[in-house]
Amino acid sequence: MVGETAYRQMGLDVVTFIPAGAPWQKIARTVSDADDRWNMTLCAVEGVDYFVADDREVRRDGWSYTIDTLEELTGDDLVLILGADAASRLATWERAKDVQAAATIAVVPRPGTDRRVVEDSLPDGDLVWLDAPLLDISGSELRRRARAGASVRFLVREAVWRYIEEHRIYD
Repeated sequence: MVGETAYRQMGLDVVTFIPAGAPWQKIARTVSDADDRWNMTLCAVEGVDYFVADDREVRRDGWSYTIDTLEELTGDDLVLILGADAASRLATWERAKDVQAAATIAVVPRPGTDRRVVEDSLPDGDLVWLDAPLLDISGSELRRRARAGASVRFLVREAVWRYIEEHRIYD
């Protein structure tokens, strides 16, 4: 839904989904296997011509830093799509000012994250608010629900749900 909103509102040619290989800000948490995240990404973009999956961060050795990926993608007018909760923490990212300089930051409103907090935390970047419904469906919430035995069907694309179920990702 977020990718679709950004594609239409910003007139993008393509929306590229890039799963992190080794997300350094989640060092203290258990994360799903990089191969599973890659396969779920493939499932998520399936059948949408303007959605593509890119495995560069999964293949990269070491921690995944957004700035490394943005620098590899230079030459394009880049848009980094973030939930407001993630955008409010962008200042803590590796080379945050370079991230803001390399891409327009497209922000999706998130419940519990004040718009002003996001704007105050990103004073140096090009910031666009996406006009998306305010949904309280985050990756953390999906994982929590799945681990608790609750269904995430219809909260993710059907192919992603099937992959989660078949591979027992969150058991």
